[in-house]
Amino acid sequence: MQTIFVQIKCELGKAYDVADSAVETLEEVSEVHSISGQYDLMMKCYLGDEADIGHFVTQRLQTLPGVKDTFTIITFKAFT
Repeated sequence: MQTIFVQIKCELGKAYDVADSAVETLEEVSEVHSISGQYDLMMKCYLGDEADIGHFVTQRLQTLPGVKDTFTIITFKAFT
């Protein structure tokens, strides 16, 4: 399982719509948080080991209505 975090910059007034759409339509999206700073949302996503991260981000996340820009963080190890 691969874990990635994707920060999303939304069109003005669309952050809640993007968050709702991601949670409702993408099973890989585990959590969506509204955040401060240059981006509006942070999504935590779980992808299968063989999944192509680039394709997921460009074809599934960036094409959500209202998404303006993304910044992807690939994780290595989770500490509990």
